[in-house]
Amino acid sequence: MEFGNVVTAMVTPFDAQGEIDFDKTDRLVEYLLDNGSDGLVVGGTTGESPTLTKEEKVSLFRHVAETVNGRVPVIAGTGSNDTAASIALTKEAESVGADGIMLVVPYYNKPNPEGLYRHFEAVANAANLPVMLYNVPGRTAVKMDADTIIRLSKLENVVSVKEASGDLDQVSKIIEQTAEDFSVYCGEDSITLPMLSLGANGVVSVASHIAGSKIQDMVHAYRSGDVRKAASIHRKLLPLMNVLFDQPSPAPVKTGLNMKGIDVGHVRLPLVGLTDLEKESLKKLINN
Repeated sequence: MEFGNVVTAMVTPFDAQGEIDFDKTDRLVEYLLDNGSDGLVVGGTTGESPTLTKEEKVSLFRHVAETVNGRVPVIAGTGSNDTAASIALTKEAESVGADGIMLVVPYYNKPNPEGLYRHFEAVANAANLPVMLYNVPGRTAVKMDADTIIRLSKLENVVSVKEASGDLDQVSKIIEQTAEDFSVYCGEDSITLPMLSLGANGVVSVASHIAGSKIQDMVHAYRSGDVRKAASIHRKLLPLMNVLFDQPSPAPVKTGLNMKGIDVGHVRLPLVGLTDLEKESLKKLINN
């Protein structure tokens, strides 16, 4: 199952007191849909999920689903390192109108491959929505191997994976050994084009907040056979993609959005904002 070419891992807008600002959220959603986003991931890592309460996540899922009103898929980040909690949040996401769920590899408690399989199996079996797995060892301390992902892909509603391991051999194996209708999404902006060349379906992107239309142009150029143009766009976007991760995300992308006049507020502790020098580096790239 495909969710589009460019799915934006959406930031969560906050007001001056650090609370979710739903008016800002409305404006952000409309901006993203007008600028290259085919789908939205809500309440994921880029949405500062570690600092959101369950109640805040459910309110955010509901609000974004209502605002989008079926125009693009809304994928709720309901994964955690607690299987029972993930099941409970998944059921809440279903009840408030999400179109799919994203389940991150359980972090901190470091399950083995069988534990990973059983965790995802339990959540998927309790869910009625399509499931996108999320493999991001840089944040979870556990890399889900290709064999586990391939095994999970045989579950009826496990339809996709966001691969952020950076392991292109693993990506190749997953694509080769899963069904045609199982989609693989790049989870690292800077290797979107290499992953497309291996057969990936698209990207779950942070940089699309700033350059969504250009990323769409890159995907369309590649898919239409103009590899030279796609590579040129990739090279031009690469400095921006990299600077958005020079500091802990989503501090850089929130700063970039604010610079573009899309007010999303600041980050919650333990994340902090950018220094003046870091802002200058970002500003030069955003204005290019």
